[in-house]
Parts: sequence; C-alpha cells; structure tokens
Amino acid sequence: MSDHAALRESFKAAGQEQVFRFWDKLSAEEQDALCAQAEQIDLKEIDRLVADLVFGKGAQGIDLSDLEPAPYTPLPTNGGDAAEWAEARALGEKALKDGRVAAFVVAGGQGTRLGYDGPKGTYPVTPVRKHALFQVFAEKILAAGRRYGKPVPWFIMTSHINHAATVKFFEQHAFFGLEEEHVHFFQQGLMPAVGYDGKILLEGPGKIAMSPDGHGGSLRALVRSGALATMEKMGIDTLSYFQVDNPLVKCVDPAFIGFHLKGQSEMSSKMLPKAHAKEKVGHFCVQRGSTVVIEYSDMPDELAEARDDKGQLQFLGGSIAIHILSREFIARMGGNNPDASLPFHRADKKIPVVTSEGHVAKPDAPNGVKFEMFVFDALPFAQNPVIIETARADDFSPVKNAEGDDSPKTCRDDQLREYARWLTAAGTPVEHDDTGLPTVCFEVSPLFADSEATFVEAWSKLENPPAIVEGLVIE
Repeated sequence: MSDHAALRESFKAAGQEQVFRFWDKLSAEEQDALCAQAEQIDLKEIDRLVADLVFGKGAQGIDLSDLEPAPYTPLPTNGGDAAEWAEARALGEKALKDGRVAAFVVAGGQGTRLGYDGPKGTYPVTPVRKHALFQVFAEKILAAGRRYGKPVPWFIMTSHINHAATVKFFEQHAFFGLEEEHVHFFQQGLMPAVGYDGKILLEGPGKIAMSPDGHGGSLRALVRSGALATMEKMGIDTLSYFQVDNPLVKCVDPAFIGFHLKGQSEMSSKMLPKAHAKEKVGHFCVQRGSTVVIEYSDMPDELAEARDDKGQLQFLGGSIAIHILSREFIARMGGNNPDASLPFHRADKKIPVVTSEGHVAKPDAPNGVKFEMFVFDALPFAQNPVIIETARADDFSPVKNAEGDDSPKTCRDDQLREYARWLTAAGTPVEHDDTGLPTVCFEVSPLFADSEATFVEAWSKLENPPAIVEGLVIE
C-alpha cells in the first residue's frame, strides 16, 4: 500500500474520508499538497475535540464557579515594598548577565484589522521615523544585551501565512543590528476546522480548512520546532513572552524576571489594573486554589462590576499577555503528556467551504468550529505562579484597531507621553496638554534609552542636550 493510500485509509477509519472526496480530480501535485496537510492532523486528537467541544460538555462553556480575585504584588507607587522590587530587579539583572534569559514574541498575525497588508510586526508604529514594531522590539533587545554584557536571544513565532514575509523583512533590515544567529524563527501549529457534524472541512477541492492553533499553541510549537532544544543548548532557562502588537512592552524586564525567579515560579504574569469594569482584558482569578484567567467575554457582569467596601473593583487584575515561563515548564506543557496539556477552546466561525460541485461558498453565518488554545490556560498547571502589577503608561499600548481605542493614534500618543515623562524625570520638562501629551512630535530610540531610569542616566551624560523640537529623534 502506498503512503497516500495508507493515509487515506486512516482518514476513512476515523470517519473523515470526505477530506479526499475530490481525489480523482486532483493533479499529482495537488494530491501531494493535500496529503502534506492531512499528515499534520492528529486524528485521535480531532476525534476527542469533536466529542468534547462539538457534541459534548465542552460545548456548553467554561466553569465560572468559585471565582475569587487573584493576589498580586503591587508596584511601590501603589503600596508595594520598594526593597522587594529592588531585590527582584537585582536578581533579574544577574540572570540577564548570566545569559539565562531569551525573549519570545508571538507574531503570527497579519495587519488586516489595521487596513495593512503584511505581517503585523512590520507595521510602522513610532511617532517620527515610523519604525516597525519588529524594529522597536529588536532595538530594546539589542540595548538589553549591551547593558548586561550578554546577547539576549530572540525567538519569533510566525504563522504559515506570514513566515516567509517576516524572515524577508528581517533580512532586508540586516536583523536591525542583532546578530542573525541570535534570532530564531519558527512557525505556529495548525488545526483543521470542522463542521457542526464533526467532519473536517475543505476550503478547496484539494485543500483542508486549516487555521493557527491560538497563542497557546506557542508552547507545543516551541517543543515541536526544536526551539526549546536550542534554548537548552544555549543555557536558556527563562523565557520572556509578549505579543507583537504592543510597542511599549518591556521585552526583558529585570524586575519581572527577578520576581519569577525569587518565587521559584514556572509561569509568571503581569497584571494591569482595569481602566473600567468592562475593559476588554482577561481577569486574573483564583478558582479552588488554582490561578486562572477568565476572558472578559466570559466574565459575568455581576463579577466584572463588583466592588469592595472602598469602591474599588474586586476583580481588578487585567491580563495583558505578558508572561515569564521556565523552559522546563514549557517542555512539560508542550509535550505529549495528556495530564499536562492546554485545553482547546471552541470558536464558531464563518468558514469558506467547497461545495459538492467543487466551488467555494462563503457562508453568511457560522458554519463550523475552529480549535484554539490560550497561553494563560497554562497557569493552573504552573507551580508557584507569580503575578505582579505593571503601569499601563509604561508597558501597554497595543495597536489592534484602525481607529478608536488601541489604534495607531492612541499608541503614538502613548509613546509621546512616555518620552515626555522621561524628560521631566531628567529635569527637562516639555510643554504638554492635560493628558501629558507633548505639543511637539519627537522620538526616543530604544538604543538611547528604553525606560525612565536608562533615559535619565543617558540624558545626564550628554554635554549638549538637544532642544526638544518637532521631528527630533534622540538616539
């Protein structure tokens, strides 16, 4: 029996023979491509997911019982212990100097919602030079390597849609000053979509409807791609996780790393106090002794809006997808251990499908299910999870929408406000409005400074500091 015949037989045995119903009409190349897709599918996993998420109890939603607010370590400005934060920072700096830390960005998305054709990481985001998100991160990582005397390796998870374009972008820009050997690309995994009858869908006569397996798929992608083995060879045991749409993020934050190591944590997270009860961020909670994140869309209104006797939101801690993970924890969660694997979630979607005549039809309503994993679902499996507070103004201003909240304009303004705060701290205040937005547009390169402390230090060393004028770039 040929390899193709054996593969087709395995799909037939699993009740998924419809995947090959146009087989005889496909060219040899199309048959090879279809089989290459089919070989990626774990039929036993699909059978289990269909039974649970399409037909079973998993289709009924998530467990929202016994939720309590998760504890966290507050910033010194909000009552936290300044000495504890200083100790954590020193621990994190030592780990960086010892070469134990790598940066990891989840960058599989396109800029579609921004009206931009290309990988989201290539979107121009800085106020003056219009540097791409990738360049902002690269320069922060390069600056950290210079500061701590050891290069910080950078792992970048792409998708089947944008992998080639992402790698080409880095090559065209000479890896933004980073050594090519310190930048590692790998692709996110894919999962087939299924109809409400549990059958795997085709988006073309010779093409299975496949989609990325969610940011939680990053853990098993790290393992399956060999990236985790590479880290082990390099002596990396701590991974700083962030998403590609947030240029304010501290790609490698020594205090955060230090809290993670000090707490002997397997997975640590940053929390942001919610701006309002219904802000679209996940909620850090404790459920029967385990730390969990409940998505804003799943959180009952009576909990999201509940307040304590001081009038503060009880469920204050918002999740912004900034984590530290230990390498050994990723190995455990990303392997094949059924007792330590992330759950899949059901997403009902409008999925273009091929008709019996071989034509592609685009549905007007959801017609199937995609399966995806969320990285925060690893928290209940982690030993000693740590949550620390961060300041929105210093760490979070994502670019998600073309207009309105979380748009290029709000992100640009937040970058400018940050620069203005740094200048004020350095003794050179600039004119600004009531929101802290300066009246002139300028930019600070991460290679000059990537935090208030590093800016104050670098600015103090300038013999002739420049005047802050429109279009200035401090580098």
